This record gives sequence, structure tokens and C-alpha cells, in this order.
Amino acid sequence: MNFFLLSSLLCLLTPSAMAFVPTHTSSFGVHHTKSSSAPSSSSSSLYESKDGGLVLDTNFDGVNLVRLMGLKKVKKIVRKSKRNQNMVLSATTSDDSVAETVDTTASSDSAASSPLKLIIAGAPASGKGTQCEIIKDKYGVVHLSTGDMLRAAVAAGTEVGKSAKEFMDAGKLVPDSVIIGVVKDRLAESDCTDKGWLLDGFPRTPAQAEALAEQGVTADCFLFLNVPDEILVERVVGRRTDPETGKIYHMTFSPPPADDEELLGRLVHRSDDTEEKVKVRLEQFHANVEAVKGSYTDISVDIDGTSKPDVVSKAIDEAIAYKVPSAAA
Repeated sequence: MNFFLLSSLLCLLTPSAMAFVPTHTSSFGVHHTKSSSAPSSSSSSLYESKDGGLVLDTNFDGVNLVRLMGLKKVKKIVRKSKRNQNMVLSATTSDDSVAETVDTTASSDSAASSPLKLIIAGAPASGKGTQCEIIKDKYGVVHLSTGDMLRAAVAAGTEVGKSAKEFMDAGKLVPDSVIIGVVKDRLAESDCTDKGWLLDGFPRTPAQAEALAEQGVTADCFLFLNVPDEILVERVVGRRTDPETGKIYHMTFSPPPADDEELLGRLVHRSDDTEEKVKVRLEQFHANVEAVKGSYTDISVDIDGTSKPDVVSKAIDEAIAYKVPSAAA
């Protein structure tokens, strides 16, 4: 080998040229191998054994590096190269771990911060109104009924509100297409998107449930308060309303004060709170509720509504925690 080539090689292998980092396994005559045996006499490499030792051969592309630089120098360069490679690998692994942790945390935070979306259904006198108040206070969601939403839309003079008003003024039922528009607009308002919402008794029919789905309205949990008809009839027939305060009493389960004659004298028994009319309303309810529940099979939970309000509330909490773990109260 001529003098010029040897001089060039020396320059590459001296400390002043440490910017040169081997990128191939054969650089500096070192081959990383799983074999612990020394190479044959015809090979020309410096091998690393399984236990980290170096098995030396004397030739590299016709140049005897050990004789040229000394064994100590060759080993030092090889070990420095190995440390650099391990540092790069460690840094890459660390970055991947950090990125995975950040992604997981962000995903968890996103799920935890997602507003709760609930639907509650139940027959007349199932205790739905009481549970709606408890859910609203406990989870901070916006309680929505179709009656309230329709009146608010009419008062605000929105497009769907104007359409609803035309039907209401004519004494006609507001069609599903208008009601769905009212509901969709209300759910898009900032309080619902920030706090979440509780749809009270809606959808009532399979057509309404299908229309909601077509509009992209989805819920996290569908709660159904299950109460036998005979208990519902007893609850309805015994109801009395104070026209001055709007408070509802029940002559058996929650009677008014027996010594308040003025209150007792003004209590009203609603005309549709008779056994005959209640049974008709229950028939209409049952004709639709199973089909509506069928639209929410994956998120539907039946709640025993025959117990006391606090017991029913606890069952509702458990159902929500099961279906939406991040929203556990």
C-alpha cells in the first residue's frame, strides 16, 4: 500500500477525527457476532464474543491495525463506538416511552373530560322526575324535556321554534321532524356541550330514536325505570297537586300534613289521574318503549323503580359507572 493511502487511514483513525462514527458492523475490522469461537486463520477481523470479550485477528483490508496503532488503541475505539450506539438506542427507547405515556395520558384525559350524555325513560309515576333532579345535581348535566325545549325554542324565535309554534297555535301535534330539530339545536348549545345532558323521556318512539341517530345524536347510557303497572296505577290515582305551589303529594306514600286544613282543601286531583285513563296511557307507553330500548341495546340498563328514591338513585349511579367508567360519581 502506498504512503498516501496509509496516511489517509491514520488521519481517519486518530482522536482528531472522532466525528467519524462507524455505521457498518465491519468498521474498524469489528464484526458483532453471536459466535463465541475465534475466527479462522484466514479471516481478518476483531470479533466480540457473547460475554463481551474481544477475539482478535490482525488484518483489516490488508492493513494490520494492531501493528499499526496498537491493540490498546483499537480496543478503545471499538468500545467508544459501542457506547455511542447504546446511547442512541437508549435515547430512542426513552423517547418512544415518553411519547406513549403522553398519548395514553392525553387519551385518558380526553375520555375523563368528555361530557356525560344520558337518556332516561319510564312510565308515568315511575319516579323519573325525582331521579332527574338527583342526576342533574349529582353529575352537573343539563336536564332537558321536550316540553321545555319546545317552549324555549318558540320564545327564542328560532327557525324550528317558529315551525313548532305554527302547529301548537293550530292545536296540532308537533311532528317529529320539528321536534328533532329543536332537540338537536338545544344539544348543540354551549351549556350542553360543556356540561353534558340528560334527555328526559325522549325519544318516545322508534321513529324519534332513528331520527336522532341520523342527526348524529348519541348517548352514553340509556336508563329505564322499570315499575309494574299495578304499582304505577296506585301511584297515579293517589296523587294530589297543590295549585299554589305546584307540589305533588300522594295520599298513601307522601301525604300532606293532616292538620293543614287549608292545604287539604285546595289540593287538586287531576282529571287524567284516574285508573281508566292511566291504563290507556300505559298501553301507549308499552307500545313504544321496547322498540325504543331496542335502539339503545348496547347502552341500555333496566333499573328497579319500585324501591325508595335513594335506593333507585344508587342503582342509577352503578349503571352509569358501569357504562361510563370515567363519569363515576
